Amino acid sequence: MDQAEFKRLFLPCSRKMFSVAWRLTGNDLSAEDLVQDTFLRLWNKRGELDHVLNAEAYSITALKHVFYDQQRKAHLSEADPPPDELNMAADDDVGRDVENRDVAAAVFRLIERLPEPQRTIIQMRDVDDMAYEDIATVTGLSQVNIRVLLSRARKRIRMELGVKS
Repeated sequence: MDQAEFKRLFLPCSRKMFSVAWRLTGNDLSAEDLVQDTFLRLWNKRGELDHVLNAEAYSITALKHVFYDQQRKAHLSEADPPPDELNMAADDDVGRDVENRDVAAAVFRLIERLPEPQRTIIQMRDVDDMAYEDIATVTGLSQVNIRVLLSRARKRIRMELGVKS
């Protein structure tokens, strides 16, 4: 496919492509970039486009593929780092790990020494990661009361650890 044929088939689709791109991105500049990236991809594949019967449908589909590829690539770059067991620890990391484990053990011992309602609430919220609504359902306490008990428990643990808040 030569340049004239490409322009004749795909250039009239640009308005529809922009409309779809804007709906996908919600932003004029991002939509324009998406359309340009799609045209570039189509141009690079122009030798394979002789069989295309509906240029508009093909270009819209290509635009969506470009958009999803960009989203996937952005998601992969933001993905979680590899697990710690795959990373080699430096010597100072080992010391820090031991110190962190000691602090965690001390915090758990302090939690065990808290009064019953505070211990239960901090265990449910900070250790078990339960939502305030779920804690309220289990304990029968109001969410305000739960927040007060949790605040007092955390304050007491910070005080006993000597951490300034």
